[in-house]
Amino acid sequence: METLSAVFPYVIGLALAAVVAALAAGIIAMVRGGAFNKKYANKLMRLRVGLQALALVLFALFMLAVKD
Repeated sequence: METLSAVFPYVIGLALAAVVAALAAGIIAMVRGGAFNKKYANKLMRLRVGLQALALVLFALFMLAVKD
């Protein structure tokens, strides 16, 4: 369990970085507009929401793991 508690913060950090990357890509797509925005803006925002959910689940599991 110690190894899991040591690795979890890095996994959560990666998930948060992925959320930021998806958010930035979505915002850039909206600002630039055009065909790319029409094709990928909604997909990027759904990806962001999914990644946020993953990050929250990982954080909750980490809190449960270190509670003891």
